[in-house]
Amino acid sequence: MKAFDGITVLDFTHVIAGPFCTYQLALLGAEVIKVEAPRVGDYLRGRGGDDALRGALMGDHFACQNANKQSICIDLKTEAGAALARRMAETAEVVVENFRPGVMDALGLGYAMLSARNPRLVYCSLSGYGQDGALSERPVYDNVVQAFSGLMAMTGTASSGPLKAGAPVLDYASGTMAAFAVAAALTRRERFGAGQYLDVSMLDTAFMLMSPVISSLVNAGKAPRLHANEHALAGASCYEAADGALLMLGACTQRQFEALCRKLGREDLLRDARFADVRRQDPHRAALAAELADEIKRRDAQHWETLLTPEVPVAHVRTLAEALEESAAAARSTVTQIAYPAAEAGRLTVPVAAYRADRDGPDIDRPPPALGEDGDAVLARFGITADERARLLEIGAVVLPQTEGLRPE
Repeated sequence: MKAFDGITVLDFTHVIAGPFCTYQLALLGAEVIKVEAPRVGDYLRGRGGDDALRGALMGDHFACQNANKQSICIDLKTEAGAALARRMAETAEVVVENFRPGVMDALGLGYAMLSARNPRLVYCSLSGYGQDGALSERPVYDNVVQAFSGLMAMTGTASSGPLKAGAPVLDYASGTMAAFAVAAALTRRERFGAGQYLDVSMLDTAFMLMSPVISSLVNAGKAPRLHANEHALAGASCYEAADGALLMLGACTQRQFEALCRKLGREDLLRDARFADVRRQDPHRAALAAELADEIKRRDAQHWETLLTPEVPVAHVRTLAEALEESAAAARSTVTQIAYPAAEAGRLTVPVAAYRADRDGPDIDRPPPALGEDGDAVLARFGITADERARLLEIGAVVLPQTEGLRPE
């Protein structure tokens, strides 16, 4: 038995953050039914590195957060399509959506209407800036919230200026936060019997990721700055080694700093009153950093990584390919191969979850669905009769899978 076996999730999400939330629920047994726009579907169906997959609306970016789901194409802009979605929500446990605030209400699919028919419903709205307030109407993507939140303003160097993170960190962090919120709401429902509404914001998530920086700003008046690869502690910063590779040190505690000095053959630094106590090094950071930089420059990065491990947290900067290779060699299963009929090789490699469980943990048992692949099965699942099905198809409220006329949005 998995944690969410028997839980039905109606997934009205697209792109990354929302689909990643429902993906994490699906990995743990939830029946996730992805409701998509006919002929277009999720935007990420048309994104990825493989041209053929993009053209078939099965882009490899879409595959990263949509396994274990079912897909049905419903035109929510038709009254019959919206009515069908309302009917489905009457017996679902969870609804997750990431439209702009107000869209679901306008479709008659907002929390107030759905919870009136299903008081045990857990309803999660995920947006850029939250469901109300002056910012709520702004359209966003991950990079836009990185810019707005202040995250970019403290990332980069004096010469580069602000830089966004290389990966869509706020999308995935927000999706993770939303999945946690849904899990908490389901636990609360089991204890107290009622569902609830969840408002998850990418901006709020960005602030959570910057918690120590926010604390320093609002409590001590210390504004963040562009500090490149430097940490407030010289022993937890990045230095260039003899081979030109960058070495990131993590000597944050007194014990780690003392071990670093011993391994470098610089016990004299521990006898220097400026550096001996890591709690009092800050005023002398530049001087200590210069000493460490000189030492690291003497040998290659791999030499230092081997020498300092395991007493000092340390890693030379790796490429993504190198990191994936070493992770696989260490038998981690965060990234795995799955069946993917749309791919030429019939398989695709995707990330799964960032943790492992000793039993009933997250895993993939079906590939991401083709657009509308499960339309008939979903209609039957919610008791739609043959006559009702025919009518929905006739008026275009539901569109079954097709192989022609597909186009990325």
